Amino acid sequence: MKYILNTAMPLAALLIVLLFCGCGDSLGETRLVIEFPDLPPAWAEFFGPPQWRVEWINPAGIRESLETRAPGEGVEVNIHPTMASPVLAWPFWPARGLSPGIFRPAGAIFPFDAGRGYLHLSWQGGVDAFFYHALLREAASAPGTGVRVPQNFDWPRFRELFGDPGVSAEVRADPWIADLGDIAARVVKSGFDKRRFKPAPREKLQIPVSKGPWIGTSPFASPLFFEDGIPVFLVRLGTESDTWYSAEGILRCAGKTWIFYPLVFYPLNHEVSL
Repeated sequence: MKYILNTAMPLAALLIVLLFCGCGDSLGETRLVIEFPDLPPAWAEFFGPPQWRVEWINPAGIRESLETRAPGEGVEVNIHPTMASPVLAWPFWPARGLSPGIFRPAGAIFPFDAGRGYLHLSWQGGVDAFFYHALLREAASAPGTGVRVPQNFDWPRFRELFGDPGVSAEVRADPWIADLGDIAARVVKSGFDKRRFKPAPREKLQIPVSKGPWIGTSPFASPLFFEDGIPVFLVRLGTESDTWYSAEGILRCAGKTWIFYPLVFYPLNHEVSL
């Protein structure tokens, strides 16, 4: 089954805009307060409270960003009031040397995640907003593709994809194991096909490190534990790296190449019990 790219914002989406946008906004701008999601339990216990790098596209089409330590103090974004628009929030821990972009983001798509004056970020919304930006990059490099742009994408239907039994169970459990950049390129060139949502090529790799727990960078992934023998990690082939964290250090893998940095990273509690 193929999904359809809409040529205009659906009527239901427009009604959401009219219902939830702040009444005091100007005609060319909507200002919304960000609501951040709870951290995955493993991240919260292992790393503690994060800072956030928030990224959005303003009504003029210019990307803006800010960094915040206290998400409860009313972080606002200004976006176009009648256009589907993404917001990304990357968690990071600078005191531990963990910069924005290492851990997968939370996010939202306006107006579908909007409440009265608020925009509700979620970890699934991070997948959506990341895919929006991937579509935007591909559309910019392939002019003349007509309606295949993220502003016209059917985002509610896209989100339903991750509850569709016709999609790989692995991708439904953790959408980040798919190659979203490659899928976006194919969508822009030839349209949407849910069969493309499958795990990127991966390979098992034996690495002589500790038994764990090992904490990954996807909010959907559970910590890894290895009871017997040499730990076996499932790593992506290609140039994109996978990273895991333990009480002993950091493990990075790119294809069949891996490197372990011992004793450079410590959790809040060395006796982690996840």
